[in-house]
Amino acid sequence: MYNFEFEKPSTIADAVAALGQEDAQALGGGQTLIPTLKQRLASPSKLVSLTAIPEMQGVCVEDGAVNVGGGTTHAAVAAGAAESYPALADLAGHIGDPMVRNRGTAGGSLANNDPSACYPAAALGSGATIVTNTREIAADDYFQGMFTTALNEGEIVTSVRFPVPEAASYQKFLQPASRFALVGVFVAKYADGVRVAVTGASEEGVFRWSEAEAALNKEFRGDALMDLKINPMNMIGDLHGTKEYRAHLVSVMTKRAVEAASA
Repeated sequence: MYNFEFEKPSTIADAVAALGQEDAQALGGGQTLIPTLKQRLASPSKLVSLTAIPEMQGVCVEDGAVNVGGGTTHAAVAAGAAESYPALADLAGHIGDPMVRNRGTAGGSLANNDPSACYPAAALGSGATIVTNTREIAADDYFQGMFTTALNEGEIVTSVRFPVPEAASYQKFLQPASRFALVGVFVAKYADGVRVAVTGASEEGVFRWSEAEAALNKEFRGDALMDLKINPMNMIGDLHGTKEYRAHLVSVMTKRAVEAASA
């Protein structure tokens, strides 16, 4: 490690002010940032922790949506959303290991937008709204590519609103070493249509599979996907799986998610 200043504000306003200082970096649960600092891939002179801000903590239900504070840990989401949004709670409860779930935060995951992270699939699959200290951003506009979001410099994810669907499921094919999703698919059925979000597979990060959505809008059954295949061209290919393998997994995990949601 190296020497840096550390600040732990107790209000969003104080956090924004601290992040406005030169070379300051927001710190959520630190599950991605701390290893990055250790490897000298980043070296901010000040870290601003977002874990001690009460208004960014907790899970509540309001107007048909589950509101998750940006500083809420995965473990807290798993417990707090268990009755109101079981698919979201199940996703949060299977991220990483107990240490990761008790340190990592929803807002941190969405701000980082790792191409294999689970929360982006939940947000995009739910048609969530990402709330920041300055505005509200629809999930369809928020994710802009691998590790890239619509967030501006110094902007903080203060909370996320997840509309509760009629039925939903998240199915993840686990990469056992990292416990990230080799491929993860979040399927949510709403009165106005089905949303299918895929993580872990694409070189462009999380995405919606529109062809699957169209098929499922006609018939919400796993068999409705039998003739659908996804183009492997833009899939991730690495030592854990070829592009073709990941494209195949997208189909398999989507069908499993639909069947689980229908059960």
